[in-house]
Amino acid sequence: MRIATFNVNGVNGRLAVLLRWLEETTPDVVCLQELKAPDGKFPATAIEKAGYGAIWHGQRSWNGVAILARGTQPLETRRGLPGEDADEQSRYIEAAVRGVLIGCLYLPNGNPAPGPKFDYKLRWFQRLANHAKMLIETGAPVVLAGDYNVMPTELDVYKPERWEGDALFRPEVRAAFAGLLDQGWLDALRALHPDAVIYTFWDYLRNAYGRNAGLRLDHFLLSPAIAPRLAAAGVDRDMRGWEKASDHAPTWIELADTPLKRRRRPVKES
Repeated sequence: MRIATFNVNGVNGRLAVLLRWLEETTPDVVCLQELKAPDGKFPATAIEKAGYGAIWHGQRSWNGVAILARGTQPLETRRGLPGEDADEQSRYIEAAVRGVLIGCLYLPNGNPAPGPKFDYKLRWFQRLANHAKMLIETGAPVVLAGDYNVMPTELDVYKPERWEGDALFRPEVRAAFAGLLDQGWLDALRALHPDAVIYTFWDYLRNAYGRNAGLRLDHFLLSPAIAPRLAAAGVDRDMRGWEKASDHAPTWIELADTPLKRRRRPVKES
């Protein structure tokens, strides 16, 4: 089972890119972030023609998340995180797909920090942590995938000294991510490739992609019930070089049908 996460940076403006990638890679499940489209403008018909059922939680101009499933319809289990009823930002959706519970998330950026946007980011992270703890306690096989807007370690950022004080790299945010791991979640890419330089985002400015001046912002966290099935993980890095590409590249994992005795395979960047 191949599960991918992709901050599409505008699902309608980059629909041709998305459809090409779906056709070439045929992931079983896709978590999309930053749809930048209200519910009524989500391209459901085009995605259905590509062979995917979909659920989505859209928002005009900003945010928005979706889960696609090849050859089936995701069974929605949650829309939005609990804990802040007044929050109207579309950043979380959850569904069951082929026996796996998939949480698709788009964590707030939080800049400028400190400030109200950073405070909101920390509150949202705490709400995610509360929900994630509940999910682990169910014992279900769960994957939390998406754009976390955090570089967990210095290995995950090009020239980390330039990011000190940024909301994506501040100690509070990195500690919040570490807190999720302390609950028992597995950082899938790092579990398989602990020392590799892996980026999932390259800014449009200053030839960042050409210089490989990137960030690892897109993560998969696996619950203890499903972590032993992790077989492979990688980034479709070349897609970042396509015409009209998102500033993120799709990140993916492969899950075996049964637990594996050991994990292997180098990171793949196709």
